[in-house]
Amino acid sequence: MFKLFTKNFWDVTARLILRNKITILIGIILLTVFFSRQWDNMRFTYTEANLLPDDHEVNITYNNFLKTFGEEGNLIVLGVKDSTLFTVAKLNAWNKLSEDFKQYKNEVESVVSIKDLQKLIKDNVNEKFKLEPFIKDTIASIEQIDVLQDELFKKYPFYDNFLFNKDTKTIRTAIYLKKDIVNTPTRKDFIVNVLLPRINKFQEENNLDVRVSGMPYIRTLNSQNIIDEISEFVVAALLVTSLIFFFFFRSFRATFISLIVVCIGVMWTLGILGLLNYEITVLTALIPPLIIVIGIPNCIFLINKYQHEVKLHGNKVKSLQRVITKIGNATLMTNVTTASGFATFILTESKLLKEFGVVASLSILAIFILCLLIIPIIYTFLPYPKDRHLEHLNKRWIGGFVNWMEHMVRKKRITIYASSVILLIVSMIGIYQIKISGSLIEDMPKKTEFFKDIRFFEEEFNGIMPLEIMIDTKRKKGVMKLSTLRSMDALEDLIIETPELSKPISVVSLVKYSKQAYYNGNPKFYQLPTSQENSFILSYAKNSTSNVGLLNNFVDSTGQYARITTFMKDIGTDKMERIEENLQNKINKVFPKERYDVTMTGKALVFQKGTNYLVKNLAISLSLAIFLISIFMAYMFRSGRMIIVSLIPNLLPLLVTAGLMGYLGVPIKPSTILVFSIAFGISVDDTIHFLAKYRQELQANHWKIKTSVYGALRETGVSMFYTSIVLFFGFSVFTISNFGGTVALGALVSITLLFAMLSNLLVLPSLLLSLERSIANKQVLKEPSINIIPEGDDENTNS
Repeated sequence: MFKLFTKNFWDVTARLILRNKITILIGIILLTVFFSRQWDNMRFTYTEANLLPDDHEVNITYNNFLKTFGEEGNLIVLGVKDSTLFTVAKLNAWNKLSEDFKQYKNEVESVVSIKDLQKLIKDNVNEKFKLEPFIKDTIASIEQIDVLQDELFKKYPFYDNFLFNKDTKTIRTAIYLKKDIVNTPTRKDFIVNVLLPRINKFQEENNLDVRVSGMPYIRTLNSQNIIDEISEFVVAALLVTSLIFFFFFRSFRATFISLIVVCIGVMWTLGILGLLNYEITVLTALIPPLIIVIGIPNCIFLINKYQHEVKLHGNKVKSLQRVITKIGNATLMTNVTTASGFATFILTESKLLKEFGVVASLSILAIFILCLLIIPIIYTFLPYPKDRHLEHLNKRWIGGFVNWMEHMVRKKRITIYASSVILLIVSMIGIYQIKISGSLIEDMPKKTEFFKDIRFFEEEFNGIMPLEIMIDTKRKKGVMKLSTLRSMDALEDLIIETPELSKPISVVSLVKYSKQAYYNGNPKFYQLPTSQENSFILSYAKNSTSNVGLLNNFVDSTGQYARITTFMKDIGTDKMERIEENLQNKINKVFPKERYDVTMTGKALVFQKGTNYLVKNLAISLSLAIFLISIFMAYMFRSGRMIIVSLIPNLLPLLVTAGLMGYLGVPIKPSTILVFSIAFGISVDDTIHFLAKYRQELQANHWKIKTSVYGALRETGVSMFYTSIVLFFGFSVFTISNFGGTVALGALVSITLLFAMLSNLLVLPSLLLSLERSIANKQVLKEPSINIIPEGDDENTNS
């Protein structure tokens, strides 16, 4: 009954498409215009990817920190490592550059440079502290510079590792953006139109190499790289796939039609992004070229079938009707399985992956609809294909490949199984070597200047990735209690001993600085006061207004909460977890839980936790993809045994790829996590085509198993070869990316699909032959719920 419904459905669909050509084309044009109008709603991301659910404990902790102390990623740093900076002209020019940024009051909260540094001085007359600048006006002589260097690098450790490195004499300026613009387009405008032009001008005039970093700067340039790569990917995908398409078909007309279809598909994809108000991230930026790569095989199926039908009987209308009725069902099922691979990401709790899954799955279904509608309609207006356009149907040039496959399956099945087992064992060993990466910057383009600047600041100042520790004393003004300060100091000692972390900044440093000032600036007294000293020093501090502003960044207005800020190098997840464990052990030791509530947070930690969260969801996502596709297979073939047989050649390539990741040192991270579900969803299409043709051959050959397997292999082998080549080179386009994760994604999916093709052409038919008695009989292979390839379609199934 359902089989009859399916046949009638596609017959009706074919008639509707071919009889309403103009109406459908107008509808497509109107929808394309509608989607293009949604492009205005597309937003490029201005924040790091948040991989965790909003209600995750790590996110809640981070948001609580932001509520108390505000946005932590608002610091831009400028740095110079050059001995010639310490000349009168250049040092004054450097100070003037820093001073100039203060005029941008709408974007800049404060600027701290060498000129802004102030000494805390003891005022014995008024019994208070006062601030006195290191540089009162401008530098007038080299002697002043010598005095400045002596004070900065020897006498005042409070500023060490903040604005200078006393060992290498690297100098930097800190620019704090207003916290309310950090995650808005205003940030980009300031960095691109103000910051960079002024720095470039300074470099040219003074012959100094200025390094720039900080999270707002990195995020801006990284986002710009993502934007630039979208167009590069789309152009490269169009070029590569169209060249391969033309190589197969030798027809400019067919190539041009395919390009029209996939270009409209890309326009719809961007429109879906705008319609849903999703941000363009490093993941959603991959979808437009993905649609090209996945859409071209659809075009190959449909156009190849049309040309085959025309060559067979010469009736154009009949040929186009058969294209829809006989290929529509097959392409629908294969596109649904591919979309399912992407749709599994919707079920994760990660907003980033959820949005990627929604847009990708909708776009894949959209490109299927566009192919099914546009290609038959356009061909109704065109003349018959010329003989030279049909020559490729003979496929003599890949006859050798098909013969080799048949020979291997017929004569070398033991070799195929042995090779598969060896590959499996070797891959399992490689899988145990896979590492997890929670680095914020690992996937960033390593050839860019801003990435080199990241490495520069890591080397000079031990990192730029903020790691924050928030101390809740559970009582007002509890931070300034000497017991609290001593506990914080003990924790800071551990941070200083940790080579992957920078020197911490907190109220402890300010209190130490106050004691040094109390003892007339003697650096030997840069330490916490004793209980006796504390009362004298606090009396001076209470009479002062100078250090109130310094406290604001480290202690909240009630005096209940304090923060310790350190910066982390770009390290692996395993090192990060070890550091976190060491810090937590120290926290548990020096901060009694009944008196303090201490939490660790910061963007670096949040991202690392997010990566771990995604890895845990990887198994769920892949299991869902396998489950969904198994349901499709069960529904189509109504055979549990066939499901198991069909999964083996598709899971083997995934294990091989995972093994390669281990051997090549490619870590599991947000970008490479996508590989497995994407590749599985696409590779299973070949299995569906092969098994559908195999079942049809069984019926046609009166259940002669060997004849049916070899027949299916010869008929579908060429089709699978065609589409696998397109997909291989199509996904290889992503290897031109500047982003390491995107390169890895493209290379790994390409390799997986290549293995999947060989697995489906060698392992799958071998299994069918070896297990023929248990799976290839009328009881097991019952009448299918859906005929992928309709009966009577015994012609070449390249389509």
